Amino acid sequence: MKYQILIVDDAELNREILKEMLLDEYDVLEADNGKMALEIIDKEWEHIHAILLDLVMPVMDGFEVLAGLQERKVVGKIPVLVISGDNTSRNEKKCFDYGVYDFIGRPFNSVLVKLRVKNMVNQYVYKNRLEEKVQEQTAVLRKAYETVKMQAEELEKRNQDIIEVLGAIVEYRDVESGEHIQRVKGYTKILAEAFRVQYPEYGLTENTIDTIVAASALHDLGKIAIPDRILLKPGRLDKDEFEYMKSHTIRGCEILESMKVEWNPAMKKISLEIIRHHHERYDGKGYPDGLKGDEIPISAQLVSVADVYDALINERCYKDAYSKEEAFHMIMNGECGAFSPKLLETFRSVKKQFEKLS
Repeated sequence: MKYQILIVDDAELNREILKEMLLDEYDVLEADNGKMALEIIDKEWEHIHAILLDLVMPVMDGFEVLAGLQERKVVGKIPVLVISGDNTSRNEKKCFDYGVYDFIGRPFNSVLVKLRVKNMVNQYVYKNRLEEKVQEQTAVLRKAYETVKMQAEELEKRNQDIIEVLGAIVEYRDVESGEHIQRVKGYTKILAEAFRVQYPEYGLTENTIDTIVAASALHDLGKIAIPDRILLKPGRLDKDEFEYMKSHTIRGCEILESMKVEWNPAMKKISLEIIRHHHERYDGKGYPDGLKGDEIPISAQLVSVADVYDALINERCYKDAYSKEEAFHMIMNGECGAFSPKLLETFRSVKKQFEKLS
């Protein structure tokens, strides 16, 4: 296939000279003024691979043609080689400002013109093909991204469903856990959103908060593995029973790890953090690992406050309910174990929101 060249020059002799030089390698279109050139370009621009343009012409000169090409956003898609006897530096600069590929003054060397046309056409054909390839690859990547995004959304939905089912199992297993799970999710969301604003250095995002809130439903998952005689015992647990009850943090992680399902990595990581570490305390006196300070994942710290607050204000088989005011002060005064000072400040700021939800 031959590439197509448009020669724009009002002098027939000039067109014939250029045509004679190029006919062996190119198909040639001709226009004897700028107006005709733009009409041809409007119809054929997708099939034109280069334009050889004179500047001094009747009806519409070369600069008006260049302006017309700019309006049509053709400059850059079709290379323009200006060939003119009016080869002042001012005209050359003006042409290059319009984005022409090259400028050759008359009289010209025919061999040089032919080489420049060849280089120009080859370069732009390669460039346009490369752009097409990029567009094709971009379309492929976009489609792949949409597919991956859809798969990720489906995976997250499946994980959410699994969490809901596991939460329901815990609820049926432990008569105290049903509404407790939903309230803990609500408190966790309130606390996390306020903490995100007050302490942006922790890097909490809306997505992370949503994941923490969803995963908070699993904080007592390990209680499934605790015997009824301990889990449902009226009154306080003895030392051995309490040690066994503490193992629900480890057992919950084992249950989650043993499930032969695909997990969103972030969801699984945060779920395991919350299950294992929601009874850790800021001073290192919690369990099961005795983590201290910000060794405790922020996800577990947030759920821990929510869990303790709800346990305090609701009746348990081993205690009566405390008032909301009493529960607030017990947490702030460290009567329920040590919490992060930053978390306590955030807890103070959302006190009324907690009371409204409870």
